Amino acid sequence: MKKTILIIVAIAAITACNKKETTTVDHSADHSEMSAPVDSGAMPEDSLSTSQTSSETTSLNDQDRKFADAAAKGGMMEVMAGELASQNATNPTVKKLGEMMVKDHTKANEGLKEWAFKTAYTLPTGLDADQQKKYDDLKAKKGADFDRMYTDMMVKDHEKTIADFKKEAADGSESSLKNFATTTLPTLDHHLMESKKAKDAVK
Repeated sequence: MKKTILIIVAIAAITACNKKETTTVDHSADHSEMSAPVDSGAMPEDSLSTSQTSSETTSLNDQDRKFADAAAKGGMMEVMAGELASQNATNPTVKKLGEMMVKDHTKANEGLKEWAFKTAYTLPTGLDADQQKKYDDLKAKKGADFDRMYTDMMVKDHEKTIADFKKEAADGSESSLKNFATTTLPTLDHHLMESKKAKDAVK
C-alpha cells in the first residue's frame, strides 16, 4: 500500500514539473509576441517623416527647381571667378570688383543653402561643363587679357542672372525662394553697374 502511494506521489510530482516547464515556454512565447509590435513601431514614424519631406520638396514647381539649380551653380562660378580676379587682375578696379563678387555671392550662396536645407532640396555641388570651361579659360589668361575677359564675363553673367531672378520673383511657386530672388536683385543690379564700369576701364 505504501509503495502504491509513493508511486502516485512521484507521478504527480513529474506531472507538476512538466506543467511548470510548459508554462515557462508559453510565457516566453507570449513575451516575444508582445515585443514584436514594439520593434516594428518605428516604421510608421519613418514613413511619416519621409512623406513630410517629400511633400515639402514636391511643393516646388519646375520654375523653382530650375532657378535654384541655376542660382547655386551661378553663385559658385561668381565666387570662384572673383577669387581669381582678386589675385590675378592687374587693374585695381577689376581687383576690387572680384573682391566684391566673392563677398556678396558667398553671402547669397549661404542664403540659398539655408533655404535648401529647410525645404529638403538638394542643390548642385559643382559647375556645369560650360561654366567649368569658362572658368578654365579665364584662369589661363594673364594681365590685361585677364581683366578684359573677366569684366566681359561679369557683364554677360549678371545680365542673364538678373533676368533669371526676375523670372523667379514673378513666376515661382515657393514663397521663401521667391523672396530670396526679390531681395537679392538690388545687389545683382549693383554688380552689373560696377561690372560695366570696370569693363569700360580696361578697354
